[in-house]
Amino acid sequence: MTNFNDAIGVFDSGVGGLTCVKEIIRLMPHEDIVYLGDTARVPYGTRSRETIERYARQDIRFMEKHNVKLMIVACGTVSAVMETSPIFSDCHVNCCSGVIIPAADAAAAATKNGRIGVIATQASINSGCYERELKRLMPHCEIFSRACPMFVPLVENGYTQVGCPPAEFFVKEYLSDIKNSGVDTLIMGCTHFPLLEDVVGAFMGSGVTLISPGKVTAAQMYDALKAQNALNSPDHKAKIELYCTDSAELFAQNAGRFLGDSVNAQIIQCTLD
Repeated sequence: MTNFNDAIGVFDSGVGGLTCVKEIIRLMPHEDIVYLGDTARVPYGTRSRETIERYARQDIRFMEKHNVKLMIVACGTVSAVMETSPIFSDCHVNCCSGVIIPAADAAAAATKNGRIGVIATQASINSGCYERELKRLMPHCEIFSRACPMFVPLVENGYTQVGCPPAEFFVKEYLSDIKNSGVDTLIMGCTHFPLLEDVVGAFMGSGVTLISPGKVTAAQMYDALKAQNALNSPDHKAKIELYCTDSAELFAQNAGRFLGDSVNAQIIQCTLD
């Protein structure tokens, strides 16, 4: 049975899911958090479906061992696969959410002209997951999609600032056609991508709303926990554990960029089985 005092679990292929963790900390400062970044095998988006499913099963088992009360699949690639895969059918965590539906909900609410851009990993784009969900919500919307395979390595290696030549080159390379299509909303369909938000925003212009999947998913999970009276008490001192599968030192550096140096978190290197 789920204990409402248990932690919220979040997993991703790397550090990108920390965009979701940051929003959880802001919205739910008294919640314990267990985060797993599979940094030894990032990115998931270039792998086969069978490999992604195998990695996801290992990530799920890790979360189950930590008895989390709620699990957020912050990896857009795994979220895309989970739509049509049985990997979550025997999951013992009571509440589990991917990032696809919350991001699509937010984009549908934000667009004014019905023209929505989607950028994500190759696996997510190939799955058509965002297109299906957006068409369900807005049958007459127009969707312009593009895989951005270089964005994850850029983020994992810290190339994320305005004025950074590699970041600006690949943003222009990937987003020129989407910009020219006249979208007014852009789903940054991988939780790594919001770290490039300043570069993407500067290129797309102030008239385009950027949707961060991790951020909107955290907000939906807050609403769900609040509705169930499942939030920790205000006097609880939150404990944040960040697990990675490779190079705790590099992960700590990246975590500092995502969360800020003021966040007190324990960083632990681990293995998955």
